[in-house]
Amino acid sequence: MRKNMHNNQAPSNGYKIIAVDDEMGIVDSLSIFLKRSGYEFTGVTNPVEAVEHVKNEHFDLMILDFIMTPIHGDEVVEEIRKFNKDLYILLLTGHKDLAPPLETIRRLDIQGYCEKSDKFDQLLLLIESGIKSIAQMNEIKRINAELSDANEKLERAYLDSIETLRFTVEAKDPYTRGHSDRVSEYSVLLGKKLGLNDEDLKTLRIGGLFHDIGKIGVPDSILLKDSRLTDKEYSEIKNHPSIGAHILHNAVAFQDIIPIVKHHHERFDGNGYPGRLKGTDIPYFARIAAVADTFDAMTSKRTYRDAIPIEDVKLEIERCSGTQFDPDIARVFLDILNNSYDEILEIKNRYV
Repeated sequence: MRKNMHNNQAPSNGYKIIAVDDEMGIVDSLSIFLKRSGYEFTGVTNPVEAVEHVKNEHFDLMILDFIMTPIHGDEVVEEIRKFNKDLYILLLTGHKDLAPPLETIRRLDIQGYCEKSDKFDQLLLLIESGIKSIAQMNEIKRINAELSDANEKLERAYLDSIETLRFTVEAKDPYTRGHSDRVSEYSVLLGKKLGLNDEDLKTLRIGGLFHDIGKIGVPDSILLKDSRLTDKEYSEIKNHPSIGAHILHNAVAFQDIIPIVKHHHERFDGNGYPGRLKGTDIPYFARIAAVADTFDAMTSKRTYRDAIPIEDVKLEIERCSGTQFDPDIARVFLDILNNSYDEILEIKNRYV
């Protein structure tokens, strides 16, 4: 039987995955499943040995059980993060109630987790999304190695590379087409009214352009769905800010925009994502982009609804001031809508 399984193994796609689970049956099942999918696979049942494997050998992605002996999965990650910040880690749990706290997942930079199942469909989706992110991160690393001098040529190369990724996202998702340009322009307009300097406006402009870059790691079946998302699908969409930040974190020229990419869906009342940051703990530029992003979402036609009338949009921004939005930023944006709406229309018409 094992020989037949081996014959069904797909050609290697070049990505190396290590799975850590103290149940040998799980490791064997993952081995068959992932080798069939073209991944180079290493299975380990001892979590302490897994740390040494990662220390001495390159892996692109780790699948890690949470409840193990002699140490749990979060302790494994704790050790690995001391010497490896890049490894993409997916956590497996026997039950969602046994998953580590959100604070632990965020602190250890664990990219995702799912419950164990006899079927691996959900896990494969997470792996494929992770591999997309890893591929883009590796491309940025390659460029970073080749263009080590932080000069205009380096910044241009980074910009072109990430711009290509942005166009890839927009080619997949009709809604995103033009959305990032508008968010960028609205953010700059708002930044000017807030009195920001030219360097800050440049950060807002680039951050707006790339705020949704993490959608490259969202499955197409969810991104292109022409009806409302289920709660489970929406939870996967909510991973895109963290995925985007992970893609960009090796790009020296884009360190200033990572807070925008990662935190543009935080809420002023602390009920946003991914960090549930509250008030002024949310990076200032992310608070600006959040208003611009939401405004464009409300005023854009979607497959399941028409664009919301501008007067209703004003009422919604006013209603959400202090809860979803920074009240000072919301007030300035409402002033633009009430007294400089022609500037908004000019931007909107430019990127229809």
